[in-house]
Amino acid sequence: MEYPEKGSKAYLFSIVLVAVLGGLLFGYDTAVISGAEKGLQAFFLGAKDFVYTDVIHGITSSSALLGCILGSAISGICATRLGRKKSLILAGIFFFLSALGSYYPEFLFFEKGKPTMSLLYIFNLYRILGGIGVGLASAICPMYIAEVAPSDIRGTLVSWNQFAIIFGQLVVYFVNFLILGDHTNPIIEKTAENIYIVVSGSDSWTIMTGWRYMFGSEAFVAGAFTLLVCLVPESPRYLALVGKDDTALGVLARINGIKKAREILNEIKSTVDVKSERLFSFGIMVIFVGIMLSVFQQAVGINAVLYYAPRIFESMNMGNPMVQTIIMGIVNISFTLVAIFTVEKLGRKPLLIWGSIGMAIGAFGVAVSNLVDGVAPIIPVISIMVYSASFMFSWGPICWVLIAEIFPNTIRGAAVAIAVAFQWIFNFIVSSTFVPMYNMELGEMGDRFGHMFAYALYGVICIVAAIFVYKLVPETKGKTLEDMTALWRNRSKK
Repeated sequence: MEYPEKGSKAYLFSIVLVAVLGGLLFGYDTAVISGAEKGLQAFFLGAKDFVYTDVIHGITSSSALLGCILGSAISGICATRLGRKKSLILAGIFFFLSALGSYYPEFLFFEKGKPTMSLLYIFNLYRILGGIGVGLASAICPMYIAEVAPSDIRGTLVSWNQFAIIFGQLVVYFVNFLILGDHTNPIIEKTAENIYIVVSGSDSWTIMTGWRYMFGSEAFVAGAFTLLVCLVPESPRYLALVGKDDTALGVLARINGIKKAREILNEIKSTVDVKSERLFSFGIMVIFVGIMLSVFQQAVGINAVLYYAPRIFESMNMGNPMVQTIIMGIVNISFTLVAIFTVEKLGRKPLLIWGSIGMAIGAFGVAVSNLVDGVAPIIPVISIMVYSASFMFSWGPICWVLIAEIFPNTIRGAAVAIAVAFQWIFNFIVSSTFVPMYNMELGEMGDRFGHMFAYALYGVICIVAAIFVYKLVPETKGKTLEDMTALWRNRSKK
C-alpha cells in the first residue's frame, strides 16, 4: 500500500467538520426546548386526567437529559466495542427518530391533539431517545476529533465542537423564531389555588402545532449527519487499539504524511500494547479531576439560562424575549471563537480561571439586580450576557477539550464515559430544579427572591470552580495524548 508523503489539511478539516455536526445536533436538541416549552406547557395544561404542575413541566423540559445520562454512560462501551464511527451513526439514528416522535407523539396509539398522562409519557420517551443520541455524541465527537487531530492544533479543533454546539443552539433559536412567526406564545398564569392556567385568548396554533414543528425540524439535520458520518474514517487510535495497524497508518498518513504517521503510530502502539487497564491504574485523581470538570461545567448553571432564555428575558420586561434570546446566541457564538483562537496560545487553565471569574461577576450582577429595587432592566440583561459570554470562552469549549485529552489511551473510553455521565447528571439536576428555584417566593420580595437566590448560588459555585482549576487541573497545552499516560503514571507514584 502506498502512503502519501505529505498530509492533507483539507482531508483533516473535512472529517472534523462531519464530526462537529454531532456537536451541532447536540446544541440543537438541547436548546430546541427553549422555544417550544411554553407551547408544550399550555398543551398539557389542557389535560383532563391529571394536573400538569410546575414540577412536571420542569421534568418534561429536562427529560432529554435523562437520556443524555444513559447515552454518555454507555458511550465508553459503544466506543470500545463498536468503534467511534459506528457509535456516531447510532447517535444520528436516535436523533432522527426522536425528532419525528417528538413532532408526532400520538403516532399509532393516541388521538392527535388530545393531551393525556399516557401521551406525556410517550413524548418524554421520545425526548429521552434523543437524549441518548446527545449523550453518545457529547462523549464521542470530541474524543474522535482529539484522536485524529495533530497535537499542535488539537485544542483548537476540539474547541470547534463547542462552537458547533453553540451554533446549533443559535440555529434553533432562529428556527423557533421563524416557526413562531406572527404567532405568540401562550399566556400562562397561576391561580389563587397555585394551579397554572392558560389565559383565554392565547394563540391556539402555538399550543396545538407550533411546538411540534420546532421539535420536528431537527430531523433534517439528524438525517444529514447520519449519512455524512458513514463517509468518514474510523479513529486511527481506535484502529490501533484493535490491531488494524495498516488501516490506522493509512488514516494518519493522509492527515500527517507517512513519516510523521509512522512516529505517531509507534507512540500509540507503545501505550496500547495492553488494550485495556483497570480504571484506577493511574490513580484516583485523574478520574476525580475529569468528573469534577464535568460537574462544574453544569453546576455553574449555564444550561438553566440556555434552556429557559425566553422565559427569563420575558420576566425582565425587555421586549420580544425571542429576539433577546437570539442576541444572546450571537454573543455566545462570538465568545466561543475567542476560545478557539486562544486555547493553543493561552492554555486551558487560564481560560477556565478567567471564565469562572467573569461568570461569577455576571451571576452576582443578576442576583443584586433582583435584590435592589428600581434597577433598570438593562442591568440584569447585560449581567446575563457577561455570564453567558464568560462561559463560552472558558468552561463551554475548554471542558470538552480537557475531557477529550486528559485521560490516558488505555482508559480513555471508560473514563470519558464516566466524566460525561456526571456532566449530564448535573445538567439534569440544574435544569429540572431551575424553574421551581427561580420561582421561589419570600415575603414582600415575592419571586424576586428565587431570581436572586438562583444566580447568587451559581456565582458562588463559579468561584469554587476557579479554585479547583487553579489547584488540581494540569495544563495539557502542547502535550500529545500519549504524554498524558506518563503524566498520570508519575502523579500516581507520588
